[in-house]
Amino acid sequence: MTLPSKGEKATQVREMFDRIAPRYDLVNRIMTFGMDSGWRRRAVALLRLEPGAIVGDVACGTGDLCREVQAQGGVAVGFDLSYGMLTSATTTAPLVQSDGSKLPLRDGSLYGVTCGFALRNVVDIGELFAEFARVTTPRGRIAIIEVARPNSKVLQAGHSFYFNKIVPMIGGLLSDKDAYRYLPESVAYLPPTDDLKLMLNKAGFEEVAVRSLGMGAAQLITATRSN
Repeated sequence: MTLPSKGEKATQVREMFDRIAPRYDLVNRIMTFGMDSGWRRRAVALLRLEPGAIVGDVACGTGDLCREVQAQGGVAVGFDLSYGMLTSATTTAPLVQSDGSKLPLRDGSLYGVTCGFALRNVVDIGELFAEFARVTTPRGRIAIIEVARPNSKVLQAGHSFYFNKIVPMIGGLLSDKDAYRYLPESVAYLPPTDDLKLMLNKAGFEEVAVRSLGMGAAQLITATRSN
């Protein structure tokens, strides 16, 4: 399929997630063999939350990371552009329909930010990171989960087949065929990991670290807001 242009992207992505919201969690669990739940636990643990710390989950979807923040003693607030995702959410955290790059928050109002599998769906990743920096207090933490590509050539071949052939088939059977064709292809929007690290540094973050998940199929990026 043809990937949307920058001008069309926000609208098309919002409409796509509105459509797939009702079965989004089910498809995620199947596609990741349930590993995504553990990835979220690890991401929140690396925020190093103090009890009551306020965390904004950007592109919160149905609230998986919000629930994990609450389970680990934090206070979660979810933000998502897709109203369909918010109406399908299963979290008690307050939810706000909002563009992640234009959050309705005061400067430095959050201890931390989480974001799961959303970077390739935003229009401008640099702008998104700058907004994370604006709303995060100095020395606050962020944790981002995103897809990745394994380093091993053998794993790359298996990953490519699964991600580009099996994932769209599963998504088509259980949810929306076009949406789950878009999701693998949208990796084309994602800069290399080293570029993401530089973008975070430029936005005002330090101590940027990248951890491999699922034998290289995903990555967990953490960083600390500079003083």
